[in-house]
This record gives sequence, structure tokens and C-alpha cells, in this order.
Amino acid sequence: MFRLRNKLLLLVVVMSPLGSTGCGLPLVPIPIQPWVTDRMQEKYQHKDDHRTPIMPPIRDGFPPPLCEDPPSDGEVLRALPKRVRGVPYVYEEFRDDIVIVKNRTVDKIDPPRFFPLVGMAQLHHCHWECAVYFKETVQSSYPFPTYVTKPRTLVVYIDKDHLHLYVGPNPDVQRETTIEMTKY
Repeated sequence: MFRLRNKLLLLVVVMSPLGSTGCGLPLVPIPIQPWVTDRMQEKYQHKDDHRTPIMPPIRDGFPPPLCEDPPSDGEVLRALPKRVRGVPYVYEEFRDDIVIVKNRTVDKIDPPRFFPLVGMAQLHHCHWECAVYFKETVQSSYPFPTYVTKPRTLVVYIDKDHLHLYVGPNPDVQRETTIEMTKY
């Protein structure tokens, strides 16, 4: 009786971790590289970066719209070339003291033409030149400690083109379409 009880207790102790997880396996930590979360964010988070917005029509008698919204810092940093992944403590690369300077290079509006799935519209070209100044740091701790810092400059060109609907020269139709799209 004593042996049976000990064997049963041992069986319960051994089998209890298997029942504590949903998969029937014991909870074992699995090492994951730190860059995995960065790649997942890049893949799923910014789906609107490459979509062309459709704006209300350009109204006659009003000044033409300007490209007043520069690309965000996040858009510029995502457009930069990827850093080398490296191996922790063997080769690591960092970008520090980042300064971004944005200059508008093109701001023009094309004549109206037909766009599939949109209809008649005018393409508004907004091109930006973004200069990114930073300190590139390359660090290694193995086989011997090394730490190198260099000033770097990268230039990225970003297009923020968008469409303006074209409803014709009638100001009443232009006003109604603008009210319908902007809700005021």
C-alpha cells in the first residue's frame, strides 16, 4: 500500500506540469531574438503608408491647396535602410542623436484625368527630401571590446501624392461635394 501511494504521488507530481498548459507540454521558455518584434511591427502596423488619399475637389476662386503636411518622423525612419541585425555582444549597430530635416521639393497639381476606381480626379504631387543626420555607433564586446562612433547623413525622398476629385467647373457642385466629403 505504501509503495502504491508513493508511485501515485510521484505520477501526479510528474504529470501536473503537463496539465497546466493548454498544449499539454510543460511551460518552457523559448529564446526569441530582440529584432523579431521590430520585424512584426514593420510588417503589420503601418498599412496606410503607401495608400493614396482622396481629397475634396479644388474649388474655383480659392487658392490652390499646398503641401503643408510633411512626412512624420516615423515615416522617414521607416524609409531608411535597415540596420544590420548583428549578434548581441559580438557586433551591434546603433543610431543615436537623430535629427531630421524635411524640405518640400515638388508641389504641383496635374490637370484632371480619369483614375480607375476613383473617376475624374487631379493628382497633387507632394515630394519631400528628408535629410537624416545621426551618429552611427558600432559596438563589439567579443573577442575584444571595440566602440566606434561616426557621424552619418542619409537622404530619403518621400512622395505624399494625393488625389483631388474633379466634378467640373460648376461652383455649386464643387461646394456640395466638398460639404459631402468633409461633413461641414
